Amino acid sequence: MLKLKLHWQILIALVIAVIYGLFLTDYVSYVSWMGDLFLRALRMIIVPLILTSIISGVANIGDAHNLGRLGLKTFAYYITTSFFAIITGLVLVNIIQPGIGADLGLKSEVPELAATSGDLGDIIMRMVPTNIFDALASADMLAIIFFSILIGYFITRVNEKHKIMFTDFFNGGFEVMMKLTHFIIKFTPLGIIGLVAGVVAEQADNLTNLIGSLGLYMAAVLLGLIIHAFITLPLIIRFVAKVNPRLHARAMSVPLLTAFSTSSSSATLPLTLDAVENNSGVSNKVTSFVLPLGATVNMDGTALYECVAAMFIAQAYGIELSFLLQMVVVMTALLASIGAAGIPMAGLVMITVILSAVGLPLEGIGLILAVDRILDMCRTTVNVWSDSCGAVTIAKSEGETLKV
Repeated sequence: MLKLKLHWQILIALVIAVIYGLFLTDYVSYVSWMGDLFLRALRMIIVPLILTSIISGVANIGDAHNLGRLGLKTFAYYITTSFFAIITGLVLVNIIQPGIGADLGLKSEVPELAATSGDLGDIIMRMVPTNIFDALASADMLAIIFFSILIGYFITRVNEKHKIMFTDFFNGGFEVMMKLTHFIIKFTPLGIIGLVAGVVAEQADNLTNLIGSLGLYMAAVLLGLIIHAFITLPLIIRFVAKVNPRLHARAMSVPLLTAFSTSSSSATLPLTLDAVENNSGVSNKVTSFVLPLGATVNMDGTALYECVAAMFIAQAYGIELSFLLQMVVVMTALLASIGAAGIPMAGLVMITVILSAVGLPLEGIGLILAVDRILDMCRTTVNVWSDSCGAVTIAKSEGETLKV
């Protein structure tokens, strides 16, 4: 197994995990610790990796004009692809109408959910930390990214001696963090066995019933994710970036499989940075700025899911949303996906914002709770795929020559 390429090791690990979770349920605790340890290792390096990555990237970009151009391209891509994803979900949910005749008795008890972000004003306020050390300790990504961009920019404004010293320091720090990332990546198959076996064991008993009752809802979400991942994003990188989607997908195999297993775009970020830079050939200048930002604010899969889920809940309760209210769902899903954290079940937390915006009952979350974990794995994979497509698109627009 060690002689196989890493993506094949991960695929084998997924198969082993599914078999283990289905047939050795009583022994899952013996391997689940490997998944917990792997996630802890990834989360351990996220903050220092983002800090050194963005600061070195911005310092290497140079002046404010270059930074502003890169920032505008990045946000234009993220908003455009998220909007495409939401519209795809909205069209599908109106055609399939999965909530019509849904069994309201399926409701699970809704846990206490505290939304981590509200409107655009709240998101902007969260970007500016009152204490950067608190932000670092709590892994507040928006605040860390904003602070890192400022530090990186002002490194370029000091005298040449200090500029070289700080640039070398953060470049060195980023290189050290990537070496550590490579070391952790080696243990990905073992971590995935622990993570996926636990999920399969949890869902094994009632999976058939859930698919029967929520089959149309799951189909609407999965079909939307498939259309966005296999049609919309490949068309963008094929005709806008002039990149071969198949080659890029192959280069991204390890982070995509890890995103599916961990349900966390933030935890997958170290692997995404490594794959986009070393396999797809995007420069550190672009990856260090675009990807950490994407892991925080670009959630195409989550945005699509939130739109479909809100419409499904409305249909299940027999509440007909007008075109205007559906547009409110679209805009709120876009803002909520920006504010969603890159952690498991963040989309479920953020859907409370959308339900409140259009006056839908929050108890409706109980309708979708049972299958959220499965859909979370799929939408996280789409989130990471979109981030990587954004990196290659922006890199090509900057005139870079890529390996794909």
